[in-house]
Amino acid sequence: GEVFDYLVSHGRMKEKEARAKFRQIVSAVHYCHQKNIVHRDLKAENLLLDADANIKIADFGFSNEFTLGSKLDTFCGSPPYAAPELFQGKKYDGPEVDVWSLGVILYTLVSGSLPFDGQNLKELRERVLRGKYRIPFYMSTDCENLLKKFLILNPSKRGTLEQIMKDRWMNVGHEDDELKPYV
Repeated sequence: GEVFDYLVSHGRMKEKEARAKFRQIVSAVHYCHQKNIVHRDLKAENLLLDADANIKIADFGFSNEFTLGSKLDTFCGSPPYAAPELFQGKKYDGPEVDVWSLGVILYTLVSGSLPFDGQNLKELRERVLRGKYRIPFYMSTDCENLLKKFLILNPSKRGTLEQIMKDRWMNVGHEDDELKPYV
């Protein structure tokens, strides 16, 4: 099934469970980026759970090869997960739009809702471009601090997956299990 369906039927995940899933997601996306592939449509509906509840990333229909120094310009993906630069029609390198989407996914796993939503596309666009989202009272400070590395309006200031993989929240309970690209 999809992570989306899981969230609909079970509600938000406890941070420990979200961390286990999110570590797999980040590792898999990092692997893609190392192979110069940007997904561009990361969302809960494209994260599948296998029989052992391991994450599988699906739907590479919008994925593309990226080369450092060569910009992409196609608006791809699902608007609630789309980076602000996509709404602005700006050219982008690639990985940074996946990083933004991963931030939206983390928020969704931990809260059971989207950080940016609207009655229509115009309202959603305005909220994404403002970059303001509500931190639920139950979210840990470490999780909030990690989110702030993803959901940064300026793409050049956004965290890299290498930095994010070393983040404190990502590694709670996994101190002896360094996060590496999923192969």
